[in-house]
Amino acid sequence: MTSSQGAPGRGTAVVIGGGLAGTLAAWALRGHAERIVVVERDRYPAERTFRAGLPQGRHAHLILEAGHRALEELMPGTRQELLDAGAVRVALSGDLRWLSSAGWMAEYVSRLAFLSCTRPVLDGVVLDRVRTEPTIEFLEGTEVVGLLGTAAALTGVQVRERGADRGEARDLPAELVVDASGRSTALAGWLQALGARPVPEERVDAGATYSSRLFHRPAGADLGCEAIYLQTKAPDSPRLGVLLPVEGDRWIVSLAGMRGAEPEPGEAGFAKHLAQLRDPAIREALAAAEPAGDVRGFVPGPGVRRHYERSSPDGLVVVGDAACTFNPVYGQGVTVAVFGARELRRSAEQNGGIGHAAARSARRAVAAVSKNPWVMSSTEDVRFKATTGGPSGALLRAQHRFLDRVLVGAAKDPAVAKAFHEVLSLVAPPTALFRPAVLGAILRSR
Repeated sequence: MTSSQGAPGRGTAVVIGGGLAGTLAAWALRGHAERIVVVERDRYPAERTFRAGLPQGRHAHLILEAGHRALEELMPGTRQELLDAGAVRVALSGDLRWLSSAGWMAEYVSRLAFLSCTRPVLDGVVLDRVRTEPTIEFLEGTEVVGLLGTAAALTGVQVRERGADRGEARDLPAELVVDASGRSTALAGWLQALGARPVPEERVDAGATYSSRLFHRPAGADLGCEAIYLQTKAPDSPRLGVLLPVEGDRWIVSLAGMRGAEPEPGEAGFAKHLAQLRDPAIREALAAAEPAGDVRGFVPGPGVRRHYERSSPDGLVVVGDAACTFNPVYGQGVTVAVFGARELRRSAEQNGGIGHAAARSARRAVAAVSKNPWVMSSTEDVRFKATTGGPSGALLRAQHRFLDRVLVGAAKDPAVAKAFHEVLSLVAPPTALFRPAVLGAILRSR
């Protein structure tokens, strides 16, 4: 018998964290576990609204094209459900005006797009689908306080109710434990308490800070596009801004700065940072717009990639931000979380359940799908002078020189812009930039 008293490979799976990564992981395990328990510290709001346990949720989010494809594979019909909930389709060329460090991106007819909405809509669509699965149950207002098992293999978790009247911790046996508790994961301490070796990790910190606000879109407003992205021009201009359309005929505007150029708090700080952006496009768009909420700040902390595929007890899989966190300015985090859930399902399918072989396979697969996004984000982060950690050396300098040429080409040649968008949308690997036609156009650019 397994630790969860089920058939071998078909017992109980516990998912730590009921955010987007956690609910997707739970959905991915349906049909492969007899029972799936999602342990969530918060209590979900009755309506689709921002919740305290997700401070990053008040800022601009998107799923890249590859993430939408993976989400549709996991949950067929999700794209249409998001549109029905008010999400706005934004094509990467034509609908999005993107100012890179080399200039405005060249336009072309693009099939690549993302759906823009607030996090409550995105999370709500996924949560509503997950709640239809009878084998998935939620323990809301409950926190995990430790692991069961040994440094070699986990057999479950210890949980306790949150709040003033919380009781004693109780055991929740499981054959598989999935940590989806996000950036604030306490997994390292729990593993140390079992005597497990520290998990190898990479770390880079550009000191990013966010300031965001929702606005009502003025009646008749025509920007000539749906969204605007003003990218940084590292290292001399480490400020950026994005304007995205969201449900309710609103815009969400997120401003950010790297260490030394952080947005100051409040309305005055928001206005000051907006005026310091390298182009007035967003400021001009907001000239007649009424705020639809307060200014909200957020400090995401460093980017960290934890290598659980190298050192981990059996019966453990880590997904989402608990496994790999990125500087949010690159928009990769939600997509990589979707990838992780997809790989979790594939591993369970290939190994006939949720046993140790499936967990080992999933750990390797989750590490693999985060590799390219991590390399892209970490190599860009180190362009900023005040960044700590991250890669260095001659190879990095060569990568920077090549990407600079790519961006010059993308500002002039639609073929280069298209290839660059494919790579950034994670539908193509970075090697796509070396296709002969694309590379030739890049090398011809000055």
